Amino acid sequence: MNFPIKKFFSYYKPYKGLFLSVLVCALIVSALTLVFPLLVRYITKDVLEGDLSHALTEVYWIGGLMLVIVAIQNIGNFFVDYKGHELGARMESDLRSELFIHMQKLSFSFYDKEKTGQLMSRLTNDLLLLSELYHHGPEDYIKYLVRLVGAFIILIFINAPLTIAVFCFLPILGAFGLYFNKILNKAYLRNKQRVADVNGQAEDSLSGIRVVKSFANEQVEVKKFNVENNRFLESRKKTYKAEAYFYNCFETIIQLITITVVIFGSASIVGNKLDLADLITFLLYIGYLIEPIQKLTHMSTQFQEGVTGFQRFMEIMNLNPAIKNRTKAINLSEVKGEIEFKRVSFRYEEHLQNIFVNLSLRVKPGEYIALVGPSGAGKTTLCSLIPRFYDVSAGEVLIDGINVRDIELQSLRKAIGIVQQDVYLFAGTVMDNIRYGDPTASEKEIIAAAKNANAHDFIMALPNGYQSEIGQRGVRLSGGQKQRLSIARVFLKNPSILILDEATSALDNESESIVKQSLEALAKGRTTIVIAHRLSTIQNAGRIIVLTEDGISEQGTHDTLLANDGPYANLYSKQFELQV
Repeated sequence: MNFPIKKFFSYYKPYKGLFLSVLVCALIVSALTLVFPLLVRYITKDVLEGDLSHALTEVYWIGGLMLVIVAIQNIGNFFVDYKGHELGARMESDLRSELFIHMQKLSFSFYDKEKTGQLMSRLTNDLLLLSELYHHGPEDYIKYLVRLVGAFIILIFINAPLTIAVFCFLPILGAFGLYFNKILNKAYLRNKQRVADVNGQAEDSLSGIRVVKSFANEQVEVKKFNVENNRFLESRKKTYKAEAYFYNCFETIIQLITITVVIFGSASIVGNKLDLADLITFLLYIGYLIEPIQKLTHMSTQFQEGVTGFQRFMEIMNLNPAIKNRTKAINLSEVKGEIEFKRVSFRYEEHLQNIFVNLSLRVKPGEYIALVGPSGAGKTTLCSLIPRFYDVSAGEVLIDGINVRDIELQSLRKAIGIVQQDVYLFAGTVMDNIRYGDPTASEKEIIAAAKNANAHDFIMALPNGYQSEIGQRGVRLSGGQKQRLSIARVFLKNPSILILDEATSALDNESESIVKQSLEALAKGRTTIVIAHRLSTIQNAGRIIVLTEDGISEQGTHDTLLANDGPYANLYSKQFELQV
């Protein structure tokens, strides 16, 4: 993709005062560096070859001036190093916040394809390298460019032919730089992708460490990790090989420059075209020529890594959310809870098969219905269309007669509560996790929600009650306890529409009984859709919808559907046989 230069430099804008002060300071420090060889030349050529009776006094004065310059340089370098890094850190923080905020806006379809570890790599590694470029890039280029140009101008006045001979090597250096930059740019991009794969594999294995250990598959995970780790190693080896060619070519040319100066400078002294003081000065400035060339060469690595990091940053930033608010989206208020699917068709991708076609269903306000059917029939998918986790391929989903696409997303999702089989709890306290249902809730409201969810008693039995830490994903709690916290969270949210996605199917009988009571309390007065695997849990539903690959095959009460002796009766008899 084309590099967005304007966007790249826009991140300096909030800190332009600090940025300019760092650049000015770097400029002064570099300019003062060029003074030293001139002072040495003055001492060797004018002071020591002149009236020696006053030479020592002049040398002391010049020595004092050098100390002052050193002091100014040290203060300047401290400011550039400290404030320059602070500038880079601030910009990195801004970039990371912007990227994270944008990631929050991206839709389920994005996260269906991306690995968490790879996204973490973009948030951390890429932006860290980018901040180094933001800090060191302009500052170092100005610093070394001043030295390079300043040294060139001074050397021209000392001996123009010798200076021109030295600078004839620069086009060769430039050609090498352009050639290897292309190679290195590809190499650094490949490294970023490989390290993201390593992070992704590590995140996947560590997140599922309990499953890994339960199957005694540690070696399987080690092998999978080593595959990605070795791919990253091979990528790095290729990069280092290219860098070795790159830097050695430059080093060779720089050594040739030094040899040229020594040989032709000595010849100029023999031919009385140059004196010894000028040759010493010339050699000192050659050091100032070589250092910028070396530094600028090494900076190409930093430049390429930073640019690659920015390109990967922009890859995410250029993605538009698949689900977003329409212009003049409506805010839901006083939601009654009527839900209607009108001739809905859906598929996850254009090239994939439809999950369902031309499906129609109406749920009355306050109605309690159950969705049943074989795995893969689309029960969870159908419910995911209500809060617009995905958009329909055709038809429309309505809430209280309003197309969900016309409703403001936050307003829509605040009206819907979801309790899933796979409960996700955040690292933190019990209170933090319940408060997630309403960040503005008081402690009293949180406790009331916990009591409604039958969670208060077990919470108070924890070491620190509501302030107890529950660990990553709630690992210190049982399945039933986690589920009751998730229900308390929804109680606190107080939605008008409730979706229960197999919320009790993974629990033991005792936990299921307690959680079932909590869910029944939660469902009172709300439009409720239950996705059920255990048919015994939904016998009291007002209406049961049987969903198959062909759509809605039948619907009615438990008794009616059993009497019909259709798909539901078949499912029920199979479960009964298994239980027996």
